[in-house]
Parts: sequence; C-alpha cells; structure tokens
Amino acid sequence: MSTRPGTATTSHGTDDATIAMASRTQTLSSPQSMEELKKSNVSDMTAQDDDRQLNASKEEPEIGNEYAAVDPPTESDSDFPDGGFRAWMCVFGVSCGTCATFGFVNAWGVFQAYYQATLLSNSTPSDIAWIGSVQYALVFIPGLVFGRLFDMGIFKGPLIGASALLVAATFLTAQCTTFWQFILCQGIAVGLGCGMIFGPIVGTIPHWFKKRLGVALGLMAVGSSIGGCVFPIAVQNLIERVGFQWTMRIIGFIQLLLMGACILGAERRLPPRKRSGPFFNPRAFKSPAYTYYTISTFVSFLGLYTLLTYVDVSAEFAGVDPNFSFYLLSIANAGSAIGRVGGGVLSDIVGALNIMIPATFVAGILTYAWPFATSKGGFIAVAIIYGIASGVYVSMLTAPIVRMGETHDVGNRIGMTLTVLAIGALGGPPISGAINDATGNFKAVGIYAGSTVMGGVVLMIISRYYVLGSWRGKC
Repeated sequence: MSTRPGTATTSHGTDDATIAMASRTQTLSSPQSMEELKKSNVSDMTAQDDDRQLNASKEEPEIGNEYAAVDPPTESDSDFPDGGFRAWMCVFGVSCGTCATFGFVNAWGVFQAYYQATLLSNSTPSDIAWIGSVQYALVFIPGLVFGRLFDMGIFKGPLIGASALLVAATFLTAQCTTFWQFILCQGIAVGLGCGMIFGPIVGTIPHWFKKRLGVALGLMAVGSSIGGCVFPIAVQNLIERVGFQWTMRIIGFIQLLLMGACILGAERRLPPRKRSGPFFNPRAFKSPAYTYYTISTFVSFLGLYTLLTYVDVSAEFAGVDPNFSFYLLSIANAGSAIGRVGGGVLSDIVGALNIMIPATFVAGILTYAWPFATSKGGFIAVAIIYGIASGVYVSMLTAPIVRMGETHDVGNRIGMTLTVLAIGALGGPPISGAINDATGNFKAVGIYAGSTVMGGVVLMIISRYYVLGSWRGKC
C-alpha cells in the first residue's frame, strides 16, 4: 500500500528534527562547546547594549541643536492658539501684573529725587541709588527659582503669595524714615515681591502665542510703561496733597487691584515638564547663542537704567524747573509704550534680535548725548527717543530666549538669564552715582553708561550670528 506524500514528508521532517536535536545535545555536552556558547551569549548581550545606547543617543538631542533651534520642537505652529478670548485675557492679566511690578519699579527716579531732597537728604545720591538698584535686581533674581517652579506647573500659589508680599511691603514703606528701613521695605521686600511675580507671569505668554509672540509681548509690556508713566505723576502730586505716608498706601491699594486682575487673567496652558531638573541648568550655556545673549543682558543693564534713574536730577542740575523735571521720567515711559508695541509688531515681521539690536544702539547713542542737554526741549527730546528705543529692548528681552529651546523649558532659561542680568541692574545705578560724586557732573556718567549699552549691542550681534550661522536672516 502506497504512502501519502504528506505523511512521508512529515515523517522525514520529524527524523531531521530528531537528528538536529541529538546533534545539539551532543554539542552542548562538550565542555569546550559550553564555553563557546557562554562567549556567544555574552557577545550577543554586548551587541544589544550597544544598540540600546545608540538608540538612546539618537533620541536625546545634542545640546547645541536643542538650544539653537529657532522654533521650539515640542509643538507645531498650529498647536498654539495665537489669539482668542482666553489668550488675550492672559495678555491683559500679565499686563496688569507688569504695571504693578515693573511699572512701579520704573518710577524709582521720582523717589530718588524726593529722598535726596527730603527724607534722606543726609545720604549721598550714590547711597540712595542702592535702594532702587536692589529693587531692579530683585525683579530679576527670583526668576531662577520661580521660573523653574513655573516649568513644574507650580504657578498660582506663589503668585498669590508674592502679590500679598508686594502690597504689604508698599504699605510698610509708608512708615520708613531711615535709609536701612527703605532698603529693607522698598528695596528688598518690594523688589522680591516684584521678582516672584514678574518672571513666571511673563513665561505664560509663550504658552499661548508663537506666530504673534512679538505682538503679545509688546502689548504685555505696555503695562509697565503705563505704570512707569502714571506712578511718578501720581506720587509727585499725591505727596503734595496727602503726604508721603498716604501716598504709599494709595499706591498699595492700586497694586492690590492690579494684582487681582493678574491672578485671574494669567494662566498656564501647556502641561508641566515630566522630568524634573536643576534650578540652574549649566547645559544651556553650551549653546554659544544663549551664552552670548545672556552676557549681553548683563552688560546692557550696567548702564540701561542710568538715564531713567538720573534724568530728572540731571535736569535740575542743568537749570530746568524742578516742577517740570519730574515729568521727564513719565515722558520717557510714555515713549517706552510706543517702542514696546511697535517693537513687538516689527519683531514678528523681521525677528526679535533684528529689531532689538538697532533700537539698543540708538539707546546707547542717547545715553552718550543725555548729559549734554541743557534746555527743557533737549531733555524732552532725549526722554522721548530714549524711551522708545529702550522700550523696544525691554519688551523683547525674553523673546530671543523663547526661540532658543523648548517651550516647556522656557521658564528655566528665562530665569537663568534674568538672574545674570540682575547683577548688572544691581551695580549699574550705584556705579553711575559714584562716578557723579567723583566728577561733580553727569558727562562721565553718560560715557560709562553709554559704553556698557554699546557693549551689549556687540554681544547681541555675536549671539545673532550663532543662531543663524550667518549674518543675514530673520532672527
């Protein structure tokens, strides 16, 4: 009886398998073969480990590429609202916050003049300037910690606490009579409250805008211009009518209202980072573009606020009516509003650094020219033009940083830059005051401050080159 083809094939296959298994068993029974098998297994495991490391290295971007990227890689343009009720409410809330914080700090010039003439008349202008410098510095220094907390999703709690600190410190400033009391209340406490607020709220804007980020940042920064324009006039006139103590209390109530609007309006949109990291991330400075830009902010702020601090005092020194000279600070801040909005619109068209560099160059030229103004008209012209130019720079300050890495990590990078910048803001006005004390005029002050601003321009140009890899292009 013939066998079916399928059966024969199966039987033959079974015999082959049996022979193969026997051969395998015989091979494994040899000690030499066992040793070869172990070596083979170790070789296979090593190859697998190498493959895993290669894949991991491909998944992890190089630090230079990560921080030099013009667009954040985590989200596409279509993922950003770039408008809508909630996005613009965020801009409005942040604008109110910048008015209560940076706007109030920008009004320091009127306090400098008032303290020199009355409450702290026994102190030198350089000593009094330390109060304002501590304020300026502390607006930026807390960004290192609170920017990182912002990336971790911790936002509203610190914002509410900082708002309470700011209002309380403003009320306490009303009771100050000596230099060290002003340093503690108006310098440290007010500055710290402003810094705990300013860095995180600015970090919310890139969560909502990308294509129109420049416009959003410009409109946000208008709040500080409004505050810097209104607060000096309010302080000057209220002191004459109700005295210094009630003036500061009224300012405190205004800040309370503004911070209430900020708390309601400012909001995160993106989820917090899954990976926790250090508050200070030195890997970011492996990017030449980010490093040069951060250094440029430090150098610029060594002289950027010198003119705003001393413009009214220098006008009185030149013979301008004291009843008018205090308006110069408000005029400069009004010009700043134009620069902030205009700079924001233009930055979306030509790039943030492409508009910041020429504007900061103009600010440097005006800083050189400021001490040579001798008439009311000359000081007004300097205040307006300088206000517009410096407004462009200040409003766009964080925009290049946003473009130098991931949106989810923006708070950390901004915080580090603001902390480095704060050192310049702390030392700038007192150095200018010391130069004025030594020379008896403001010409040497203008040369010093203008040169530092120009140094910042050069460093921004270098940073721009590293971002683009060439001298031309939108950046």
